[in-house]
Amino acid sequence: MTGTKIVFVGAGSVVFTQGLLADLFAFPELRDARIALHDIHPERLATAEGAARHIAAERGASPVVTAHLDRREALEGADFVVNMIQVGMAEATRTDFDVPARHGLRQTIGDTLGVGGIFRALRTFPVLRALAADMAEVCPDALLLNYTNPMAMNVMYLHRIAPRLRAVGLCHSVYWTMQDLSRLVGVAYEDVSYLAAGVNHQAWVLRFEHRADGRDLYPLLDEAITRDPQLLRRVRVDMYRRLGHYPTETSEHSAEYVPWYLHHDSEVARLRLPVGAYLDITDENTASYEQTRAALAAGRPLPVEGTMEYAPQIVHSVVTGTPRTVYGNVPNRGLIDELPSSAVVEVPCLVDAQGVQPTRVDALPPQCAALNRSYVNVNELTVRAATDGDPRHVRHAAMADPATAAALPVERIWDLCDDLVRAHGDLLQPELRALLGN
Repeated sequence: MTGTKIVFVGAGSVVFTQGLLADLFAFPELRDARIALHDIHPERLATAEGAARHIAAERGASPVVTAHLDRREALEGADFVVNMIQVGMAEATRTDFDVPARHGLRQTIGDTLGVGGIFRALRTFPVLRALAADMAEVCPDALLLNYTNPMAMNVMYLHRIAPRLRAVGLCHSVYWTMQDLSRLVGVAYEDVSYLAAGVNHQAWVLRFEHRADGRDLYPLLDEAITRDPQLLRRVRVDMYRRLGHYPTETSEHSAEYVPWYLHHDSEVARLRLPVGAYLDITDENTASYEQTRAALAAGRPLPVEGTMEYAPQIVHSVVTGTPRTVYGNVPNRGLIDELPSSAVVEVPCLVDAQGVQPTRVDALPPQCAALNRSYVNVNELTVRAATDGDPRHVRHAAMADPATAAALPVERIWDLCDDLVRAHGDLLQPELRALLGN
């Protein structure tokens, strides 16, 4: 256990780094870990290093903390690599919203599917390829824990270009969904047993039961919805009522993956959809970073709060052999029969000293699988655009996207892709920078 090396790639996401470190140092067995922080922004890297040292002191931990502008140097001898890069930062995110908005396309989060998700993936893939190549040379046995969105596209791409890489995608949506549902039905989270499966940000709660007696808790959710009509103004509640299973991501996210909501003014109003919400989140993240930087400079204390994220739990389980179940994003390979074998799916995974072991899910309801297949189609075409070097597949992915296809005629979709190619420029791999017109 002594000397376990954990590398944070994109450590300049300081607030997220802080939460993960607080979780790691809460485990006595990890308090002397080697923590290597990497970022390409010197100021953010220095802030992350200062925050890491502060959190270690607050937790009574004695890690070896190092900061690296050079990625390969940081990765040398790693046991675990936590990836949380955001290529292009806030400027690229704003581009992903502003350009589509000029074409009349609404987005709320824009980091998973739709044109926002597609172009976020395309500018992330070149960095993932370089990261995978570095890991193959300097830490080939390390476990890559990916937090960067679009999760399913990124994990699919990594497994396509580096099939020997040990990589799993991690997201907190299932955990926090079940926390939310537990509160709604008035049952403590610790007393709930559940099963969810599907794709990232569009998995489904297949089983929702009381742990003690196996009682189905969905009827209690129905009663809660009846008591509070305002719940009907949530997209995920609307989807649950129509599909029979609760989706595992917020309404803001869920609205973007289907064609039914964002294109219609009446639905935007009925379901209180915050168009452009992620821009506000981006501004809040920037403000949180500045507050952290200012606090460190002034010697003021920082909040040290755990996040209940999966990465620290996985590290602890692998290092100590402690068995746990987490939700991970992994290649399908027979885990969910109703989805293509090429898909990246989100399923329960057992974790212990042997690593992350995905579990098979017996069946998805057909209506849920149908929506997931539409989602997977966009993933597949986006990844194929990059691996085949074919710019037409960028347009095909946007054409296949449910929300984009509902909002724009095909000529406008191609025009929009051309405009985003121009806007993102050198962040895309050279073969995909072609302008194709109509």
